[in-house]
Amino acid sequence: MKDTPGWASPGSAPSDGQEPGASGPAGPTDRPGPAEPADQPGSAPQDTPDPQGPGPQWSKQQPPPGQWSAPADPAGSGRPAPPPPPRSPGWGTQPPPGPAGHGPGGFQAHGTPGYPAWGGGWGGPPPAAKPGVIPLRPLGVGEILDGAVSTMRTYWRTVLGISLTVAVVTEVLVILLQGLVLNDTSTAALNDPSATASELTRAMGEAMLSSGAVFLISLIATVAATALLTTVTSRAVLGRPVTTGEAWRDARPQVVKLFGLILLLPLMAVTIIFVGALPGILVAVFGNTEGGVALAVLGGLAAGVVALWLMIRFSLASPALMLEKQGVVKSMIRSAKLVRGSWWRVLGIQLLAGIIANIISAIVVVPFTFLAAALGGEGVVGFLNGEGNNLGWTFLIISGIGSVIGSMITFPINAGVTVLLYIDQRIRREALDLELARAAGVQGYGADAGSGG
Repeated sequence: MKDTPGWASPGSAPSDGQEPGASGPAGPTDRPGPAEPADQPGSAPQDTPDPQGPGPQWSKQQPPPGQWSAPADPAGSGRPAPPPPPRSPGWGTQPPPGPAGHGPGGFQAHGTPGYPAWGGGWGGPPPAAKPGVIPLRPLGVGEILDGAVSTMRTYWRTVLGISLTVAVVTEVLVILLQGLVLNDTSTAALNDPSATASELTRAMGEAMLSSGAVFLISLIATVAATALLTTVTSRAVLGRPVTTGEAWRDARPQVVKLFGLILLLPLMAVTIIFVGALPGILVAVFGNTEGGVALAVLGGLAAGVVALWLMIRFSLASPALMLEKQGVVKSMIRSAKLVRGSWWRVLGIQLLAGIIANIISAIVVVPFTFLAAALGGEGVVGFLNGEGNNLGWTFLIISGIGSVIGSMITFPINAGVTVLLYIDQRIRREALDLELARAAGVQGYGADAGSGG
């Protein structure tokens, strides 16, 4: 497959004047030939003849200078070839066509084998069609980010409805989990220098359970938002709006498969990391504790690198599953094929989008967090010092409102970048821009692009 779609690069625009390398009549058809009398009764006065004398195929009365120039003399009759016509700086207006197989004025068309081409200074291919939020060609990093933001800005009602729904459901689950379950866990031993090893192990396990549960809910929400916003972004590429109901109807047949994919990907990552740390854990339990901990950390880090590599390979599985109606395994294989050879590019774009989205979200979330700490009983100073392990409902609710607002920003950006990155990879590898142009009703785009190979 080619890395770029095969649109044609047309020739340069003709300049004003006669195309060289022409065959057929060597003079203008509206002038009298040699057999015709130059002056007929009632006819208009003719121009002054060429002082050098016309050739045998030319009329005695030549047109005024500057209207057209004599064609090249391939037969070698001795007449000097005319100077080349001026080059056109870009795309010009095509002159009226001549007879079949010939260019303007009855002469052979530009690009005829054996004849020189002229006007080679063309200004590059014409701009790609842009029926929606992105141009239909391989995209740059800025265009992917701009397309995600343009989708959010243009179709804000639909995007806001989806993002708000997912964010509210997610935050309600997190608040209930933290307020009813995780508040009973104690992590004070992590800050106690005199804590025993068993207390530290227990506290670390509870902290990991708390963080893992919140992370899992957030991950499910992120992928779910990506799935629902996939339809919105794919329609935005074509310049067509979509309602929240239409997006749900399009995503509903794939919901079961989607949740299978959502559960499989983090489970795969956790399993890989656990297997990498397992030898160190066994050594720590049955032998040297310090050596086992060091081995577990090193094994976990190495396994984490492998897990990251696989997660980026499968990062386009969600849009592949939703747009191509694939199964879980097939969508993962599809994602791996699209990412192959572009792993670092996909990682960089997704990492950049995540950093930008999280910075914007933090601008909103941090003030709500400090407000929640000020009203939550411990005060801002106590919150910063880690005083008070139990989070009150006031703190959870106020900080949850800030998290909902932040999620309404991060969900569309992350989802839009993932979908547009998937579309970009398909444009580069499969010329998806031709299908998108036809679906958007762009006239002649597929024919022109396809002729270039």
